[in-house]
Amino acid sequence: MESLLRSYWNLPVLLFFSLLLWKTCEARAGADSRPNILILMADDLGIGDVGCYGNDTIRTPNIDRLAKEGVKLTQHISAAPLCTPSRAAFMTGRYALRSGMASTNSIRILYWLGGSGGLPSNETTFAKVLQQQGYTTGLIGKWHLGVNCESYNDFCHHPLNHGFDYFYGMPHTLLGDCQLGKPLELGIVLRYRLWFYTQMIALAVFTIVVINLTGFFLFSWKIIFSLVLFGILFFISWYISFGFVRYWDCLMMRNYEITEQPMKVERTYSLIVKEAVSFIERNKKGPFLLFVSFLHVHTPLVTSERFIGRSRHGLYGDNVEEMDWMIGQILEVVDKQGLQNNTLTYFTSDHGGFLEAQQGDIQLGGWNGIYKGGKGMGGWEGGIRVPGIFRWLGVLPADTVIDQPTSLMDIYPTVIHLGGGKVPQDRVTDGHDLMPLLQRKVQYSDHEFMFHYCGVYLHAVRWHQKEVGAVWKAHYTTPVFHPEGAGACYGRRTCTCAGEQVTHHDPPLLFDLSRDPSESNPLSIATEPQFDTIVKKIEKAVEEHRTTLTPVPLQLTWWNNMWKPWLQPCCGTFPVCWCDQETENRHSHLQEVKD
Repeated sequence: MESLLRSYWNLPVLLFFSLLLWKTCEARAGADSRPNILILMADDLGIGDVGCYGNDTIRTPNIDRLAKEGVKLTQHISAAPLCTPSRAAFMTGRYALRSGMASTNSIRILYWLGGSGGLPSNETTFAKVLQQQGYTTGLIGKWHLGVNCESYNDFCHHPLNHGFDYFYGMPHTLLGDCQLGKPLELGIVLRYRLWFYTQMIALAVFTIVVINLTGFFLFSWKIIFSLVLFGILFFISWYISFGFVRYWDCLMMRNYEITEQPMKVERTYSLIVKEAVSFIERNKKGPFLLFVSFLHVHTPLVTSERFIGRSRHGLYGDNVEEMDWMIGQILEVVDKQGLQNNTLTYFTSDHGGFLEAQQGDIQLGGWNGIYKGGKGMGGWEGGIRVPGIFRWLGVLPADTVIDQPTSLMDIYPTVIHLGGGKVPQDRVTDGHDLMPLLQRKVQYSDHEFMFHYCGVYLHAVRWHQKEVGAVWKAHYTTPVFHPEGAGACYGRRTCTCAGEQVTHHDPPLLFDLSRDPSESNPLSIATEPQFDTIVKKIEKAVEEHRTTLTPVPLQLTWWNNMWKPWLQPCCGTFPVCWCDQETENRHSHLQEVKD
């Protein structure tokens, strides 16, 4: 009897510990159920270059497979039409203007690796939030959001200071300068650099002349000094623009260490695939965030021999098909490791195809399908409408198409929510959690208004009028197209945001994208009875949006974008920066095998 009573007395205790154990297991199961996040971002890819978006001449079976097994967004919008501001908005879920990653001048990207501009340290990326939630985070490929602030090794803008545990890739961006033997036409940035240093020389000469005029007869040594200084400046400008750009800007890093300077672009694609596969294999127990930021399909379209001549669209098509193969290799390791049911995979491009990228009559940029405009143009659809594909087997519906306005900035709250984190509440966030829409739990996107910037200038606004199913778009400013180009700008350069090469519209050009997605037929009072009402509604939204903008230091000013020798990453003796760990490691490995 006593033992029986003792058993009844212990029963509540046993139940308590059983419940505690069950809750502990449930919490662990909840943590383990958090998905891995795999982000695949192309560079300069046109939405019309992908099979599942209508292209039937470029083969993209692996991207198409993602769409077949997941959700395809048809109105997925980049927050900016150029690399640096687009990627800043993507990483932070905020318009680039909010973080100072927008420009008031013609230089709208980070121009030099040795500049001081970059994503401010007080911005919180989705990588940083997931890192705090226990995710292992990695970035492989392109960064282009800055490196240093005050010294060559402070790394204030570096990926590892923005939430990534591991970085392998190019801290800057692929340029025509990076590949030997490419024509000057591909080195568009090189021409800007040459112009920049020409202005520096002109300013120096002017200063020297003023000095000489004020004391010419008293100090004749100033003439000699002026000539020597002019010669030095001229040599430096030539040396930088044509000699050492590829040594200073075209390099690869692993974490904080430079592995190749200059990079050997012909082998970069294989190293990126190798690093991505290795990261997934190392972290297969998860959860992990892997952001693979391809150098493809940015000019100079470096493509391996096995893909040269395979497509029907020359070197550009070859480059797209090679990138698709790279994606296939990464997806293969996900499947091989049995991670496909616990991995959210997302594919996109940072913005639209580059219409001005040409070599003679050969088009080297992307195709934006039916959409007008391209890279660099603030409001036209061709520069900002990009692929958006999500796959998460067993969670997201397969072979699903959603035609609702969504944004690259939506990735920020989406992955933070999935990772168990919280979106920072001390700042304005412009993205919205996409999971309810992707899972078809809601019918409409949370976006009502979307603002399309060119630098700091608002060029266009999109209004999603959900109750009637219309998507209105008002253009206040548009670039002036080259008369001989198919939607490209003057001089075959990236379009400008202000000045003589843009046209201002008052009243704005108004389109209904739901009926006219190619923006071919602007509406008027005569053709749209609600014209004035629509324009006033959009203008009111602009006023409200501007009240949410807080002045911040701009990162793309001339000073921040100026090359500064003391900020230049260098793995040799400056200014001769050279190293090649990849070759050295390979030779060491071969020697070990031989021994």
